[in-house]
Amino acid sequence: MTVIRLLLVDDDPLVRAGLSLMMGGAEDIEIVGEAADGNEVEAAVDRTRPDVVLMDIRMPAVDGLTATERLRGRPDAPQVVVLTTFHADEQVLRALRAGAAGFVLKDTPPAEILAAVRRVAAGDPVLSPTVTRQLMAHAAGGAGTRRARARERLAALNDREREVAVAVGRGLSNAEIAAALYMSVATVKTHVSRVLAKLDLNNRVQIALSVHDAGLLEPTEEPGPDGH
Repeated sequence: MTVIRLLLVDDDPLVRAGLSLMMGGAEDIEIVGEAADGNEVEAAVDRTRPDVVLMDIRMPAVDGLTATERLRGRPDAPQVVVLTTFHADEQVLRALRAGAAGFVLKDTPPAEILAAVRRVAAGDPVLSPTVTRQLMAHAAGGAGTRRARARERLAALNDREREVAVAVGRGLSNAEIAAALYMSVATVKTHVSRVLAKLDLNNRVQIALSVHDAGLLEPTEEPGPDGH
């Protein structure tokens, strides 16, 4: 069994204690450290070498957004899951653009938080297609400038990579993309890796946001696999 090394970051000691008690009871998760503010995160990561950081967004000195940006800019950075109180929050969007692998609400049931940490450790983003669309809709303001920048970046992709990127933006899994585009799952994974490398992105969530910013996801698109 692979044990996931987890760092907890929250300015509320009661929240940290609750998370530690809840997460520490899982056989496959080890709480390797805690931090009370974003300015402590990098030192804590250097000291504990976590696989995943569970990061509160709102902290008094250095917030989780700034801490995520600093952390994800480092080589071999751990995955970050941000903690928030709202589904569609501008800070959540900024954290995702900075490289967070997803988010969980603070009132999420314990089993779902554990599942989120496990998914992120395995390389899967923690965003359902429905929630992804909610966040993208929330980000509609200022779309003109972002659209121009996003289209310029996506010009680096070839046609097949662009198709895969759009499918990722629609919230499809690798298996669903493979079926839709008539290719193997291994080939899809290769294309996703190339898209990430060409666009200098960290994860699939950022691909989805880039595709949305470029205007490639139309409101009239076909329903996704969840029926929305």
